[in-house]
Amino acid sequence: MKRLARWVPWLAAAWLAALLGGCGGGMEDLQQYVAQVKARKNTRIEPIPQIKPYQPFTYEPGNRRDPFEPTAPSNPTAGVRPDLKRNKEPLEEYPLDALKFVGVIDYQHTTYAMIKAPDGIIHRVTVGNYLGQNFGRITKITEAEVSLTEIVPDGFGGFKEQPAKLAAEEK
Repeated sequence: MKRLARWVPWLAAAWLAALLGGCGGGMEDLQQYVAQVKARKNTRIEPIPQIKPYQPFTYEPGNRRDPFEPTAPSNPTAGVRPDLKRNKEPLEEYPLDALKFVGVIDYQHTTYAMIKAPDGIIHRVTVGNYLGQNFGRITKITEAEVSLTEIVPDGFGGFKEQPAKLAAEEK
């Protein structure tokens, strides 16, 4: 073991010498590259373009609309609004595409639609009842479909009416 310990400093010194020997010389290629770069022609650099001075604009309304007035109705409470104070019906907790129209019943001069909810319960609804999560009110019931009008956000802080249908389930 002592013999090996004697050789360790010599091995480290030899390794260091080999490492430093690889770094020496070889400067010719670097000097040649520097000479090539210096020999290139100088190209003219374009000057920085002058910035045009700011020209203030005075807004004269005339017949123009107010640029700060939204294009939608200025009063978001005007127009169509959902009635948030009424009690919600059971089928309003489900999205419209989760409900299934399974049939129609005519009873005492009233047409009822049979709607199956995702929980498997079949509900009886008629014109004026509500379906879906967009305040959809039933407007018409036929053998083929249930038509309704939904109240959806218009993207400008208000609401708009939109027709929707629930088609009969095919067998």
